Amino acid sequence: MTRAYFVTGTDTGVGKTLVTAALLRRLREAGVAVAGMKPIAAGAMDGPEGRANEDALLLQAESSVRHPYPLVNPCLYEPAIAPHIAAAESGVAIDLERIEAAFRALASTADVVLAEGAGGFLVPLDDARSCAELPLRLGMDVILVVGLRLGCLNHALLTAEAIAARGLVLAGWVGNCVAPEFPRREANVATLEARLPAPCLGIVPWLQAADLARAAAALPGALSLRPR
Repeated sequence: MTRAYFVTGTDTGVGKTLVTAALLRRLREAGVAVAGMKPIAAGAMDGPEGRANEDALLLQAESSVRHPYPLVNPCLYEPAIAPHIAAAESGVAIDLERIEAAFRALASTADVVLAEGAGGFLVPLDDARSCAELPLRLGMDVILVVGLRLGCLNHALLTAEAIAARGLVLAGWVGNCVAPEFPRREANVATLEARLPAPCLGIVPWLQAADLARAAAALPGALSLRPR
């Protein structure tokens, strides 16, 4: 049976794309059929199949099969702004049915699907819905990317509470060193390990430039995401 995970973060800019791509690579190199997905993306550029999002293209490239772009990123908006604002400005609402259809198509080809969220867990999709709707609708467990910097403890624990309050399972978390200097980093990581109700899948070191090979090597817990 396909296992599916929603990758969210403690904030925007904490490295969700890097971590999602690294998890895909680590699993793929272990012989697991994987599919990456960016259900909602804001920020478009020219891609090989037309307008595309840079993060979604990376997830497409790290998947076991090169799926058609509209399956990887079914909802794309031009400006790199909050998705609910981008959707309102475009006049095109975020379509959860279209996202679900794309997810089902990807899941039929993979052992593991990793879907990267937009921003943090409760980023709005419109006046009533948030990104939390996606794992609920698609039956996904959640992986939390914690940007390791001052304030990460509060952000991580609040996000874990929001996940649990919706009856979702936090399958694991990844610490990403987003700041070159973080005083008492080890003590903060130890606190996260003690208080988050899920295993740490790995700690990605500070990378001056994105390095998928190093990031993947730092995620030994990725193999626990495989189907049992």
